[in-house]
Amino acid sequence: MKSNVLSPLNSPRMRSSKLPQPVFDYYPLTRIVYGPGTLARLGELARELGAHRALVVTDPGLEAAGHPQRALASLRDADLEPILFDGVEENPTSRIVEIGVDIARQERIDFIIAVGGGSSMDTAKGINFLLTNGGQMSDYKGFGKATKPMLPSIGVPTTAGTGSEAQSYALIADEKTHLKMACGDRKAAFRAAILDPEVTVSQPRGVTAVTGIDALSHALESYVCTHRNPLSQAFAREAWRALEQNFDRVLRSPNDLEARGAMQLGANFAGAAIENSMLGACHACANPLTAHYGLTHGIAIGILLPHVLRFNNETVAALYRDLAHDVGLINGDPMAAGEVLAQRIAGFVQTAGLPIRLSDCGISRGILPVLAEEAAQQWTGRYNPRPVSESELLHLYEAAY
Repeated sequence: MKSNVLSPLNSPRMRSSKLPQPVFDYYPLTRIVYGPGTLARLGELARELGAHRALVVTDPGLEAAGHPQRALASLRDADLEPILFDGVEENPTSRIVEIGVDIARQERIDFIIAVGGGSSMDTAKGINFLLTNGGQMSDYKGFGKATKPMLPSIGVPTTAGTGSEAQSYALIADEKTHLKMACGDRKAAFRAAILDPEVTVSQPRGVTAVTGIDALSHALESYVCTHRNPLSQAFAREAWRALEQNFDRVLRSPNDLEARGAMQLGANFAGAAIENSMLGACHACANPLTAHYGLTHGIAIGILLPHVLRFNNETVAALYRDLAHDVGLINGDPMAAGEVLAQRIAGFVQTAGLPIRLSDCGISRGILPVLAEEAAQQWTGRYNPRPVSESELLHLYEAAY
């Protein structure tokens, strides 16, 4: 029976009244299983979720570390039939997704598992879209465009960076233009995510660095974006504390499981913050650099983020002061907070041995206006706390050059 009663969020009174906090709709989607050794529970969790024939999506580089093999063994121990797809590439394109879909159809899979970094997570979600709903990835650009149910899935991140295991979006690059498409749907979110810090120990130092910088940017951007709310800020703030205090530590002591775990949780919480808010100008500027030059996402982020922090400080200095104060970086003038955070991130980038300028990466100054034009079309820039148009984005590129 249809009710005529308005829900609290839709009532005219709620829409027009002055609320102490922004209205938001928290829709938790993913069970989180955290702890050293929890990869061994993969088969158990997949069986609980109804798996029989599971497609394991991963990249070939992980096989040397043994993570896909351990995942396959856990699934077999639970009397499940795993099928391996290890064709994932960095910044996956629609072509890679379609290859995975062909294998999934041939093998009649009923479950999907991602083992790897953000590229594996995104590819797995992309496969789920096309396998269950048909069409091509561009059909799902945006949010909520899948009309049919999707397969249950589990994410096992082996890096502490993207937080994709906490999000309902797949970032897939167009095969021709290499521009990333954000394809989101609540049905695409993982039913469960296994956060096992032991699997991140095998990361090379460079991967630890670029994924850690990416996670830090997620916390900093989501905390101040225009779609922020008390819940997303709680996730972002806790993520920032964990990441800021452990980034140097994992670079110095890569076998430190406590630090690895803190980075993994920080990345996950930052991913949850994005899922419940959005990002900003730093990510808008980073994506065209990857599309044109193949520049690693975390490297692009590390170069741009200090300049975005300084740019945004005029608008959100008080919020930046919260974050700086949390980790003991500042106690005084809030107007200095953006610069303090910018210097902290720049210090991380230098400690990690990553480039600090676009010119260090072979970027041509002449292409900066083209990059700014494309960055202005990126969805994340719309949520930057200080409005950005093509001219402001060009200024950011020039400052980072």
